Amino acid sequence: MDGILNINKPVGLTSHDVVARVRRLLRQQRVGHAGTLDPLASGVLPVCVGLATRVADYLSESGKAYQAEIVLGVETDTYDREGQVLNTQPVPDVSREQIESLLRTFIGPQLQVPPPYSAIKLQGEPAYRRARAGESLKLEARPVVIERLVLLAWEKPRLQLEIECSKGTYIRSLAHDLGQRLGCGAYLSALLRTRSGPLTLQESITLEQLDEALASGNLERYLLPLDIALQHYPALVVDAKTLQRVLHGNSFRAPGPESESLTFAPAPGRGKDGPHPGEQPQLARVCDEQGRTWALAVWKPEQRLWQPMRVFGPERGS
Repeated sequence: MDGILNINKPVGLTSHDVVARVRRLLRQQRVGHAGTLDPLASGVLPVCVGLATRVADYLSESGKAYQAEIVLGVETDTYDREGQVLNTQPVPDVSREQIESLLRTFIGPQLQVPPPYSAIKLQGEPAYRRARAGESLKLEARPVVIERLVLLAWEKPRLQLEIECSKGTYIRSLAHDLGQRLGCGAYLSALLRTRSGPLTLQESITLEQLDEALASGNLERYLLPLDIALQHYPALVVDAKTLQRVLHGNSFRAPGPESESLTFAPAPGRGKDGPHPGEQPQLARVCDEQGRTWALAVWKPEQRLWQPMRVFGPERGS
């Protein structure tokens, strides 16, 4: 059983809880999620099964989208409603236009400091574990891109936002930073992920629907092919002989990135012309003549060859 499930995670469960539930339902051990959602968050959680666990890292390359509610005037240690209150301040009288003007300053490439209570590893240990032990943490800022930031509603002290951003963006940090800029503090009170890469909330299913699909023998209706995680990469269509080289991990010749037959869709923050030389590796999916994806390859400019870096066969079968 190989594929991707677009699960609508409910509030209250951790991402690991969802994976454990799917493991039990499917009786599969190779199950993992792509892009962690905190327990207070709900919405799209991609769950990869079998061989699809190999593409989990690529599922959110084309970015994510959220709807968020932020409360002004209160600062917590976790940057969300579950944390301990550190400070309260009066909320200034700001108009909708003033908030929209402030939001525009957050759009584009930037460096963002993750929350101390996050899953980022420090010397092999999650930051949240060290923070819970009372350690004062200062995490390094990381490059992120906020592509779209729309004010949906503003009624003091709450505002609702619609956000499109690169993977790695912390909405809790965005809430915290907004509060800092307004001088009153803020925390994230609710979060709904409406898109993760190609997966949308409208097409997601609940754990209950997954259970029903299994009981009725309709699981295939919801199990998406692993290829969907790689569709934002250009396709290298190869013949059967070349495909055998690929499946054994050998480099091969095919049109390079400068070829007019390939179109590199830029990931968020990489510019209109895609990744610049020396900044990001240029990747392409390797497909057979029927259009099925068998590997992900990286361009080696010195040798002018493609090198398989992630192979999904031959165990995919015929």
